Amino acid sequence: MSKNFPIKIVEGFAERQRATAVALFWQAFKPKLHPVMKPDALALQFLTRVVNPTHALSAITPDGNLVGIAGFKTEAGAFVGGGIRDLMTVYGSIGGIWRGALLSLLERETRTDELLMDGIFVDAGFQGQGIGAALLSAIKDKARSTACSRVRLDVINTNPRARALYERNGFVAQATTSIGPFRHLFGFEQATEMVWTATNFEITQSRASRT
Repeated sequence: MSKNFPIKIVEGFAERQRATAVALFWQAFKPKLHPVMKPDALALQFLTRVVNPTHALSAITPDGNLVGIAGFKTEAGAFVGGGIRDLMTVYGSIGGIWRGALLSLLERETRTDELLMDGIFVDAGFQGQGIGAALLSAIKDKARSTACSRVRLDVINTNPRARALYERNGFVAQATTSIGPFRHLFGFEQATEMVWTATNFEITQSRASRT
């Protein structure tokens, strides 16, 4: 629930909300991804093709509007799925191959007993109302319900507001890595891995609820 009005967190999103999900994702991540995924029209076409509602938790207003998403990645798939074939379909063979090579620099592999965040974002008009915190809380619940003891994410050094949100919600900074000369392309220099870890009691309770 947000500070000012009730927000419902649901699994996935309706097919009619796919365009909104893509628009919100691009609104949040365009500064980082635009140099590789431009032009906008093709970026939106690619994202529309590959976003996966089975790997998303959505924030819905009382009147049914999608205003935020927490995407996640598991061994079974990711919120922003797809691969080189999808890129080649949208951007052509050469455009798809070089874009795939660059985007692979941002990829993070899943780990056993862990839920990997695949983007969290809130409509600019609804930020500051507790929706991001509600989505993070729901992601923790998702991790517990799937026997994952940790939630992992990366936050870039140019987004201190996001890092502060994660810290307030129990995520602890781990290693920081630099992307070297690619900082000129993606617009950030470093990414810090942050992890939330469930307590032993929470893990035991979650496992007991499934037996």
